[in-house]
Amino acid sequence: MDLENTLYLDLEYGRVIIRMFPDMAPKHVARIKELVRQGFYDGIVFHRVIDNFMAQTGDPKGNGTGGSGQKIPAEFTPATNPAGAHVRGAVSMARSSNINSGDSQFFIVLGDSDFLDGQYTYWGQVVSGMEFVDKIRRGDPNDNGSVPYPDRIVRMQVAADVQKSAAKPVAAAPSPKAH
Repeated sequence: MDLENTLYLDLEYGRVIIRMFPDMAPKHVARIKELVRQGFYDGIVFHRVIDNFMAQTGDPKGNGTGGSGQKIPAEFTPATNPAGAHVRGAVSMARSSNINSGDSQFFIVLGDSDFLDGQYTYWGQVVSGMEFVDKIRRGDPNDNGSVPYPDRIVRMQVAADVQKSAAKPVAAAPSPKAH
């Protein structure tokens, strides 16, 4: 596993592991990693969750109207490329009607949604923990932010950073002084 291109997305239910695809969406993967390393996603709600479709997050306002303030040009995978298919577990950038409006919001596909192929930037795939994504509370599909107590991202980390911090030696506690 390429730890530099692996994300740990911790939910209250457990850890979701996402493999990122910098070869398919280099600008999006770079920006996601930058935001993750800044702690941007920690505590952010899943503001739009629709059964058998997707769970969307990444808006600091929590209602689907916010972002980090940096738009990313679309990096669509052709709809004919199965490597960019919006199948269960796919991770893709949310956007407005402007194809170059992706920012910090992303969604995890809950049920195969091939009608999204070639229209949204696919940048990752859940490789472990979909059972935890399935537990995210659903809301009214016609009302962003309709869940009164939405689930949040507890913490998001780049796996390589977790490995680096785990490899650091722990400083020994000072020995007590004899009196």
